[in-house]
Amino acid sequence: MERKITLPLTREVMATLRAGDALLLTGELYTARDAAHKRMCEAIAAGESLPFDIRGATIYYAGPCPAKPGDVIGSCGPTTSGRMDAYAPTLLDLGQAAMIGKGQRSDAVIDAMVRNGAVYLGAIGGAGALIAQCVKRAEVVAYPDLGTEAVRRLYVEDMPVTVIIDTTGANLYDRK
Repeated sequence: MERKITLPLTREVMATLRAGDALLLTGELYTARDAAHKRMCEAIAAGESLPFDIRGATIYYAGPCPAKPGDVIGSCGPTTSGRMDAYAPTLLDLGQAAMIGKGQRSDAVIDAMVRNGAVYLGAIGGAGALIAQCVKRAEVVAYPDLGTEAVRRLYVEDMPVTVIIDTTGANLYDRK
């Protein structure tokens, strides 16, 4: 059974999530891939502010395709999360709540998740067209020069995800 969750995620809700839980997310999240993550971490290192409030944010590792006329967004599938592993601990330490992607995460990311009470959620690779149907609003909020990899704020309804790594570090990939 899928559990309906409203974004932004709170620490209390995240503490109840367990690896393997099926969720339907509704609310605002952000898309960002490796180029945007690199820029955000460079801004942090330079003492600059981020283009959105990272505290409590959920970042979906996706670079949506351009929308066809009349559509909110194009195909919007997850990218490989390992591309963000060099940047994720910094953002988690600043209060990011959750990440959505596909694939395993490094020990450094898992340690940062446990340290900060964050979660890693998996979206189904190859289902970008179906996930796009969950997106009701989309707007570029940073780095428009990155094209499809610009940071977007999305409003999603009933976006299906699975808890891959929970706040305790329990990891669905480690289950036998």
